[in-house]
Amino acid sequence: MDSHRRTTVDEALPDGQVFPDSAGVAGNPLNGTRPPAMDAEAFHAASERILTAINTVIDGKAEAAKLALTVLLAQGHLLLEDVPGVGKTLLAKTLARTIDCSVSRIQFTPDLLPSDVTGVSIYNQASRLFEFRPGAVFANIVIGDEINRASAKTQSALLECMEEHQVTVDGHSYKLDEPFMVVATQNPIEMEGTYPLPEAQRDRFMARISMGYPDKDSEIEMLETHQATSPLTRVTAVVTSADVAAMIAAVQRVYVSQAVKEFTVSLGRATRESAMLRLGASPRSMLQLLRAAKATAALEGRNFVLPDDVVSVAEAVLAHRIILDRKAASTGETPHSVIRSILAKLPVPQEMSAAPSRGGRPRGGTDLRHTR
Repeated sequence: MDSHRRTTVDEALPDGQVFPDSAGVAGNPLNGTRPPAMDAEAFHAASERILTAINTVIDGKAEAAKLALTVLLAQGHLLLEDVPGVGKTLLAKTLARTIDCSVSRIQFTPDLLPSDVTGVSIYNQASRLFEFRPGAVFANIVIGDEINRASAKTQSALLECMEEHQVTVDGHSYKLDEPFMVVATQNPIEMEGTYPLPEAQRDRFMARISMGYPDKDSEIEMLETHQATSPLTRVTAVVTSADVAAMIAAVQRVYVSQAVKEFTVSLGRATRESAMLRLGASPRSMLQLLRAAKATAALEGRNFVLPDDVVSVAEAVLAHRIILDRKAASTGETPHSVIRSILAKLPVPQEMSAAPSRGGRPRGGTDLRHTR
């Protein structure tokens, strides 16, 4: 998006209002309209194109690529946290390049100002009016590199963007284009000169991924293919922003039974009641957990959610939101181990505990795998 074009409030809404509750809740329209949902066969083909493009660049990280796509389709935001040099920024850039949409990159530094992120009103002497110049956040995918190196004031400039998909400057609210996703990276090892993300901002990230080191074969493959040029230069858009909107609409239509909703809530309440935690999962995290599970089900070729879908994304969605009790931390427990132990004790609804046979239909859902 041209950073110098004038941006105005959507004139279709009265008194400069923005579309309410545009943070990606199921059923919300994108940009004020409801795009048609993509059919199962087209959804599968589009998701395979995206994952194939990512996996040609990021060697040996298929699960990380799938989770990044899951967060995108669930209308969430992604936090990539790991040591330097394992491909955090590369994954973010590759995901952005696979989609034909606007992309911006913000290098977070201690001197970065909130107006560099959101934009600023500048006085135009010719028109004698203040014109709003959009900041870097006005893009479909915003890559925030080393987000914890900016001050708390600058970090807080992202809070409204991530939760409400809008920016408020000088009393005026400006809508962000949909789909909108923030992909942030941070280094958890080098803490000097950093500003740790507060719990309120971590809670706005749907999932956190730790890339980890590649295995031996993948690292050898990387040495062979990444020497002369980066494979990222050969990545081209494989889907359009309209395709992504249609895929998101398909995810929103995924069926969730009452049993799965109760299972999800039971998991959240178990974290709040656990003696090993002094901060459990928030109600917002339960909503995002279910949305991520719906996207997972869609990527698996189903239009209904199983408890296994919730379990598969539980650690990525919840681990960065909970805080260990000091006693539990001293015994070597981690947020991931606590979540795994809670899941191991949590009863699973028997009628939904296993995937149905091909073409089966559990309580309102239809298995779409036969369409592939």
